[in-house]
Amino acid sequence: MLPRVADSLSFLYLDMVRVVQDDTGVCAQIQVAHDRTDLVYLPTAALSCLLLGPGVSITTPALTTLARHGTSVVCTGAGGVRAYAGILPDSLTTHWLEQQVTAWAEPARRLDVARRMYGMRFDATELPDAITLEQLRGMEGQRMKALYKILAQQHGIGRFRRAYHPDQWHAQDPVNLALSAANTCLYGIVHAALLALGLSPALGFVHAGTQHAFVYDIADLYKAETTLPLAFALHQSTNPEQEARRRFREDLRLLRLLPRIVHDLQALLTPAQIDADPDGGDRSERRDVDMVHLWDPKAGVLPAGVNYASGGT
Repeated sequence: MLPRVADSLSFLYLDMVRVVQDDTGVCAQIQVAHDRTDLVYLPTAALSCLLLGPGVSITTPALTTLARHGTSVVCTGAGGVRAYAGILPDSLTTHWLEQQVTAWAEPARRLDVARRMYGMRFDATELPDAITLEQLRGMEGQRMKALYKILAQQHGIGRFRRAYHPDQWHAQDPVNLALSAANTCLYGIVHAALLALGLSPALGFVHAGTQHAFVYDIADLYKAETTLPLAFALHQSTNPEQEARRRFREDLRLLRLLPRIVHDLQALLTPAQIDADPDGGDRSERRDVDMVHLWDPKAGVLPAGVNYASGGT
């Protein structure tokens, strides 16, 4: 049984080390002194995703072992934020990607997932049964305005307006700078979780038209409790971008956000009738598949490696 992505050892972040393969296994070499190097062996069989910070170098044999054990490798920024690239192992099957594509391609299911995403931000008693997506967008806009006002009052700030102007970056106020920096960090964490499950960051249910549409969908679920309070707390900072990144990394240790993201992704991509019945579907993140299968519109899944020519052998 391969490890679950949401297990406590599923994600491991490394930085300022060299990852190599020796006769015993994959280990991280840590230079602690001029004449001393410590070795820390990695539990590759119990890892679903290895996050490599900017100070890491890794050898090809080590990557081969990680791939053989079904571990996704993600190159990130400092502290595990800002996912730059991901290497997915062959053993990572397309189960959750197929769930995502099916839900995205069917208008009724796509609408259901979008509604459930909005619903996660509200108390269940606030949402009428027949509410439309347009009404949900309006409710979310009002919720964010109210949250801006509450946070501004708590920190003694005048009227706040969210603004993002890359062409006039340093002309923005500290809260907007900190919020943009913290949101970028959150996007990196979400991106890493999507890659670990084999999902496509491009197929969003609320956002569309960008390669990170699904990243933005999922990140929006957590901004109100993570990046927004942090940004307003830095309204007097002289270096809000740097402080936002540093404090966001520190807060992640308390939030345990990655396992939560994985759980929420699975719940959103599981059809509602299966999600309501714990025995109605397989919720495991990874599946050990010995062979690639063939798809048939009538017969369903067919075994590969078979000659299907009429009368052939």
